[in-house]
Amino acid sequence: MTTQTPNDLGVNVHLQVPYEVALERAKAALKAEGFGVLTEIDVQETMKKKLGADFRRYMILGVCNPPLAHRALSTNLDVGLLLPCNVVVYESDDGGSVVGLVSPLAMARLFVEPVFAAVASEVQQRFERVAAALKE
Repeated sequence: MTTQTPNDLGVNVHLQVPYEVALERAKAALKAEGFGVLTEIDVQETMKKKLGADFRRYMILGVCNPPLAHRALSTNLDVGLLLPCNVVVYESDDGGSVVGLVSPLAMARLFVEPVFAAVASEVQQRFERVAAALKE
């Protein structure tokens, strides 16, 4: 069973599939909505390498939709402090996986320009479609 849990930072989609499957599904759903993956941070590998600490499989994806990023940056150059948008994929304690999508609307509260709010709303709608696609 797939569930979706909103939080202050975004939304988590809980999937009853292995981590590798969730990671590939997330990338495919993001691509279908016009987002490219600019960065992949393997948190498990980083924790092991830098701290010698064990950690669950956890990937941070830095994703971007270039036309929307251009509109946002053209409004306020400081928006770059929030780009790219982060999406996380990690192993859950129940053997499934979680895909977490940041809330662009939560980030939009940091800026007063109405154009940025419109861009954030469009990104939010796309992320909602990504979450819906993951539940299929």
